[in-house]
Amino acid sequence: MRLIHILYKKEYSIPDPQIIKSSIMGVTVDARDEESNSTTVAVSKSRFRYNSPLVQVCLIGLVCFCCPGMFNALSGMGGGGQVDHTAANNANTALYTTFAVFGILGGGIYNILGPKITLLSACSTYVLYAGSFLYYNHYKHQSFAIAAGAVLGIGAGLLWAAEGAIMTSYPPPNRKGSYISMFWSIFNMGGVIGGLIPFLLNYHRSDAASVNDATYIGFMCFMFAGALLSLAILPPNKVVRDDGTRCSNIKYSKVSTEVIEILKLFLNWKMLLIVPASWASNFFYSYQFNNVNGLQFNLRTRGLNNVFYWGAQMVGSIGIGYLLDFSFNSRRTRGLFGIAVVALLGSGIWAGGFANQLNYSHSKLPEKLDFKDSGSGFAGPFVLYFSYGLLDAMFQSMVYWVIGSLADDSETLSRYSGFYKGVQSAGAAVAWQVDTHKVPLMSQLIVNWGLTTISYPLLIILVVFAVKDDDNNNNNNSEQVTSKEANPVSVAKTT
Repeated sequence: MRLIHILYKKEYSIPDPQIIKSSIMGVTVDARDEESNSTTVAVSKSRFRYNSPLVQVCLIGLVCFCCPGMFNALSGMGGGGQVDHTAANNANTALYTTFAVFGILGGGIYNILGPKITLLSACSTYVLYAGSFLYYNHYKHQSFAIAAGAVLGIGAGLLWAAEGAIMTSYPPPNRKGSYISMFWSIFNMGGVIGGLIPFLLNYHRSDAASVNDATYIGFMCFMFAGALLSLAILPPNKVVRDDGTRCSNIKYSKVSTEVIEILKLFLNWKMLLIVPASWASNFFYSYQFNNVNGLQFNLRTRGLNNVFYWGAQMVGSIGIGYLLDFSFNSRRTRGLFGIAVVALLGSGIWAGGFANQLNYSHSKLPEKLDFKDSGSGFAGPFVLYFSYGLLDAMFQSMVYWVIGSLADDSETLSRYSGFYKGVQSAGAAVAWQVDTHKVPLMSQLIVNWGLTTISYPLLIILVVFAVKDDDNNNNNNSEQVTSKEANPVSVAKTT
């Protein structure tokens, strides 16, 4: 009789009374799986489910499009759009000093508060920062800009820790490079649009020194929209991949736990190997923004250059993302190949920068170039600045891919990403003061070139000893699928 009962249930799909199902956002959750800590649920076939990794990574990309994307466009004009770089340099120093602290703490705060509260509070600080330069445009008091920079550093630390956790833990393990490149493209479209704002609003002001009020107001509107959009981000335990696995089944952490885990990062050999790459990855911004774009081009051309600088980042992120996901079957081999490509390209671009830097210095400033009036003299520096943007995206996407390959859960990766951004911001804080103190331009270039070069062999060591090949993951997945097929209540995709 028991056998007949089992066959009857299987034939007519009578649900097991222990299973309690609820349909939420296209997902059918098996309550018995919840009790056994399984992360498998039934999913809709649509790739554009609200709770899919694709949609959620696109949403965090749009948040970063509106907030740090517009901030990048503002910074990329050199001096925050002001003729005197002092206020912007001091504001950026304050920003990256607090960013260094809260970048490291940000992963723990994200694990406690979750994405919505973390991102909403973080995005609000970007609006304040842009508003401080609107104030400076009228009163020339840098105190507000410096204070707003310090507050933004707190917000940026939280935002990038949350972004890093989402971008590295939500995607499937074998498609992290593609998702990172997709995020980077959306994010840097903010820099492209942000570059168009000062270009269009100041197009007929070829002799202007500082941008007009409308430029800052435009930035503030985008940043406010990003703060509202952050409310659409889901926590990891509600995001389901196409194979039915949840991104994470963790519950929010405790303060004591996060303090201990963050302190452990400073003794983690994997994180120590990433330190040079982290330090280098924003250290070159002050040189490129202020001393290449800021010194060599007039105001409206700087806005145009930013369109192409951040557009180049979209191209670079897509290219390196493809190499890191599809170039070879072995994940470790793909990582090593990606590092080699970035190292070769980076060496060539910095060599071009060295040749360009021979033409001017602080004591021998160049004549300002205009995209319409300077003829062929505009082409070389413009291509170099475009190439700097290409390299930036490839370098940072590569580092994020390596970080994402070290673990697969949101809790760990939020701490790793926060550590990366914290060290990165400490380097940036130093870099902006290096520029404020008028360190020779050639020295700045050589230090930037050297820092990126040192990071490549250390990343290679990390990939060789810490990144597991996909084959191991595939075998594990096969075993899981086999065990599920043996279970008469295994979960299938639903329409």
